[in-house]
Amino acid sequence: MKKVAPASPPASDDRNRDPQPPPNRGPQKSDFMPGPLALIAELTHRCPLHCVYCSNPLQMKPRTEELSTATWIDVFKQAANLGALQLDLTGGEPLARADLTELIAAARSAKLYTNLITSGIGLTPERFDALVRAGLDHIQISFQDSQAAQGDEFAGTTAHEKKLAIAAAIKKHRIGFTLNFVVHRGNLVRLEEMIALAENLGAQKVEIAHVQYYGWATENRAALLPTRLQLDRSLEIIQAAEARLRGRLRVDYVVPDYYARYPKACMGGWGRKLMLIDPSGEALPCHAARVIPNLHFENVTKRPLEWIWQESESFQKFRGEDWMQEPCRTCDRRTIDFGGCRCQALLLAGDAALTDPVCSLSPKHDLVTAITDRSNFPATHALASSSESTLVTPSWIYRPNPS
Repeated sequence: MKKVAPASPPASDDRNRDPQPPPNRGPQKSDFMPGPLALIAELTHRCPLHCVYCSNPLQMKPRTEELSTATWIDVFKQAANLGALQLDLTGGEPLARADLTELIAAARSAKLYTNLITSGIGLTPERFDALVRAGLDHIQISFQDSQAAQGDEFAGTTAHEKKLAIAAAIKKHRIGFTLNFVVHRGNLVRLEEMIALAENLGAQKVEIAHVQYYGWATENRAALLPTRLQLDRSLEIIQAAEARLRGRLRVDYVVPDYYARYPKACMGGWGRKLMLIDPSGEALPCHAARVIPNLHFENVTKRPLEWIWQESESFQKFRGEDWMQEPCRTCDRRTIDFGGCRCQALLLAGDAALTDPVCSLSPKHDLVTAITDRSNFPATHALASSSESTLVTPSWIYRPNPS
């Protein structure tokens, strides 16, 4: 994950502009686009966890619609031929697939660097040994908290101690090992404990990412969004940890979009670097793209990956600059953040073609300010030194399991 600079106050409106902005011709077919650098394979939406911030869609794919082993293997070969270098195996929980070892072996055969993103639930030492022998390059274990009670609350099931057990087994192997923590108002109080846990478990990297408000996280946003005071304190903790752990443990930190000065270049730009295949074979430019209405997503069982990447309506829709409205169309950041997240623009402002409202230059930025104001005033959830949760127990909406 990209390390994000500390949040800063809104910019003035005296940014550089091109003297003659291009005419708005609506969506146009872009020039030839080099193939994706990475393929994200959502092998299944089945998962033993029910996380309150899960990014899976509200309408998940059932097991009966999942791609076969042979189809996934063919997709991996096509991705490699397109120039992809990395394969991220995710879900749901990819360990729910009985053919995972075979899929990893196929990815190795296609010369893809293979990263398994998992809760760790269902991973025994014996099964992990088999995955490593098949060619697994890297594993990323997600933790909901540093403490079992709170972690299990956010996961909606008993999971924390099982994660600790498998993490201890992983560090015995010569394999890339990352711990991931999704942080929010309810667990930022234990940020230092999370970093210490990553140290103790022998990870090479710890990714600490604030909740991104898509999928089930949108349903629980009021209880998850941190305060400005929490964010500022967390930045101090991260900076101190980076200095202390330099050369021993890499610390990556992603701030919440709602507090950023400018939006992120979501997925490196729409249809520019990454392709996601969902469990049923639909190809998407990003995890949340399905929320955009009237956008058709091609299926890998019907179309070749190369055609989808180069020709399909969904990957062309927001690629390039012709679709952009003001202020993006004449902003000197349009080739840096590409107008921000299209799904976030849709979810917050009702139009996927608008400037992402989290941008301080967006005419709709007041929508985000209103949300953060509700979180900050009064600031009753400040980050403290106590190990006790500052979260007033909410009525969580938990992610269900698809049939």
